[in-house]
Amino acid sequence: MDTAALGTTAMGTAAPGITAPDTAALDTEVLIAGAGPTGLVLAIDLTRRGIRHRLVERDGRGFPGSRGTGIQPRSLEVMDDLGTVAALMASGGPVPPMQTWEGTERLREWDLVEPGDSSPGVPYPHVLMCPQWRTVEVLYARLEELGGRVDFSTELTGFAQDEDGSGVTAELRHADGTVETVRAAYLVAADGGRSTVRKALGVPFEVEVVDARAAQIADVRMSGFEQAGIDRDHWHMWPTAPGGLIGLRPLEASADTVQIMAFWSDTSYEPDPERDATPEALARLIAERTGITGLVPEETVWASSFRPKAGMAERFRTGRVFLAGDAAHIHSPAGGQGLNTSVQDAYNLGWKLGAVLRHGAPDALLDTYDAERMQVASDVLALSTRMHAQDRSLGVERGLSRRGKDTHQLTLHYRTGPLARELRRGLPEGAEESASKAGSKSGSKSGPEEDVLRAGDRAPDAPCTDPSGAPFSLFDAFRGPHFTLLDLTGSDAEGASAAAAVADVEWVRTYRIGGAAPDLIDAGEHAKAAYGTGLFLVRPDGYVGLATDDAADVRAYLAEVSGIGAAPGIRP
Repeated sequence: MDTAALGTTAMGTAAPGITAPDTAALDTEVLIAGAGPTGLVLAIDLTRRGIRHRLVERDGRGFPGSRGTGIQPRSLEVMDDLGTVAALMASGGPVPPMQTWEGTERLREWDLVEPGDSSPGVPYPHVLMCPQWRTVEVLYARLEELGGRVDFSTELTGFAQDEDGSGVTAELRHADGTVETVRAAYLVAADGGRSTVRKALGVPFEVEVVDARAAQIADVRMSGFEQAGIDRDHWHMWPTAPGGLIGLRPLEASADTVQIMAFWSDTSYEPDPERDATPEALARLIAERTGITGLVPEETVWASSFRPKAGMAERFRTGRVFLAGDAAHIHSPAGGQGLNTSVQDAYNLGWKLGAVLRHGAPDALLDTYDAERMQVASDVLALSTRMHAQDRSLGVERGLSRRGKDTHQLTLHYRTGPLARELRRGLPEGAEESASKAGSKSGSKSGPEEDVLRAGDRAPDAPCTDPSGAPFSLFDAFRGPHFTLLDLTGSDAEGASAAAAVADVEWVRTYRIGGAAPDLIDAGEHAKAAYGTGLFLVRPDGYVGLATDDAADVRAYLAEVSGIGAAPGIRP
């Protein structure tokens, strides 16, 4: 099935209606194209939900490059839930202090990223630096631990959606040239910024060049650090170097590898890694731009050249095909937002596919992936593009401008999204109006009036204990592929009604905090300070779906995202 030969009808149009698939007649339930961080996170999530899937990757195993190195605090929470955070923390480290140079002279030391605030609600307040090749290996290992796998050297070469909307037929080409036909209920494109799936669908993808200068990033094994006076404890930057900025950052998970980043002031220059990223060429570049001698590039492990761009697909869903990660949006590297936004696409989509395929949720639930993630992607793209512009102006003397806490992604929310239900009475005056205004313009909170937790917000952590006195945090309660009902009403009657409302729903776990017979003891009142009073239904992706005072609302909400009974449809 050749991609070009399929034409617009087979490849580029959604089926007129979506019907429930006969999963028994399918080869797999979800086919994922692309085994980078996005595809791997989705595969891990589907594996723990018992969803049959295939994860195919055109290339062989072993992505070599550092590429997306900054893992933001919110993504670390995702990795905690998926069981990978310990391995990542062991492999990575903090953002190193910046050392600005002019030629062979050190000028100043400064912090690139505003430090996070350590608090009971935020277990991972700081950015973790970890080369993407290592992040990918950690995710591979976790997937395999759960019994999943990646089909490497297997390329998606074509697909067609059934006219009756019942499934997708795809063709896969293996390394030996053999072609396999696969039937799936859904296809998820995690195949990167040049996504062949997106192009085949004909989904418009507007791209903006945010910097006319070409850039090159190379991971290079080097020697001579001591002789050259270059330590491995700093990120070294020459912002005013002749010919353009150059930076050297010692990489984590390696004793001798450095990431070399270079921009060319001559906007007509087109760097070619085969020419400009050889050890000899890099040695010349370092000497010409820094004047430092003694550093010896030994081996170029990986290199890539690019011009910073920003772009987003017009839609993230077309029938039974979803776009995720770079296939849906591409970012300037400024602020380290791309990889983080991408894995959170997968985290948002995974539980919704599980709900539809295993729990009888309506197909409309999958439309909320598009609605929620497009807003977030738009906001994050604006942030990274703005930071890149600041790098070119405010950061002239330092090379890069300082990154604020808004890059941590902890304040991203879905308050005005289709799944947020804020039904509590007696909220602080003006809280509802201010939240609506904040959410209508941005997917992130700012200002003191938005500190009041509302439906659609990230569900914060809180240290508690179980009745035996053993430590048990709210994140311990959330961890896993389920909804979590937090009962903070303080009312035994209301709490009992809420627990009874979900007693027959297998993918909801209930925790009573306070009252006569609590499941968790909030001795420090951190949970109460974070949430207030009420019933809070926390989604599997760690956001508050429902906040209410009435136990009857819990059952009604679950009816919207599962097949447990009739309820009004999910609002658009």
